[in-house]
Amino acid sequence: MPAADPVATHLPQRRLLYVARHGETDWNATMRWQGHTDVPLNETGRAQARALGERLRGKGIVAAVASDLSRAEETARIVAGALGVGLAYVDRGLRERQYGVFEGLTRSECETEHAEAWRAWVTGRVVPPGGEANEPFTARLIGSLGRAAREVEPAGGPLLVVAHGGAMRAMIATATHETPPMLANGVVWVFTWDGDRIAQAHEL
Repeated sequence: MPAADPVATHLPQRRLLYVARHGETDWNATMRWQGHTDVPLNETGRAQARALGERLRGKGIVAAVASDLSRAEETARIVAGALGVGLAYVDRGLRERQYGVFEGLTRSECETEHAEAWRAWVTGRVVPPGGEANEPFTARLIGSLGRAAREVEPAGGPLLVVAHGGAMRAMIATATHETPPMLANGVVWVFTWDGDRIAQAHEL
């Protein structure tokens, strides 16, 4: 018999990814842009993470992966603990978009302190100074999803991926070609990863 094709044996597997937004932070509660700023969960956020763990029981999740920002990592650890699985790793590639001068501000403060940049964002989604452009933002997210789908053991089992609201909206838009409205803390979408892309996506 001919030898197995080494490329074919290492093709990415079809895999379910349960992608969740982290629990609430104090900045979420006051509607402040977080981006790459590392804001921890508050007690409401921890309760949301515990509720998420209960919701995901019975889904067969074998491991978790999270953004390296503490609000996502702590959410993942709480959920993984409830499910009796491990946190495989944290991944900087799953971070929220960097929002530059908007980070730490409310929307009204952005409008006051960075009026021109705010108008450009609201009217045309022009990235604020110091912010992260759409294409590299989306590329790093999809790359990180693919890495998780390929590398996390045991192979093929459903994974929990804990990320951020804006990041999830970009993932969903890539899969469905429609950008959903703002996502609540603790919301879950189910992605079917197939080969090198998200083949299907729906809210749990």
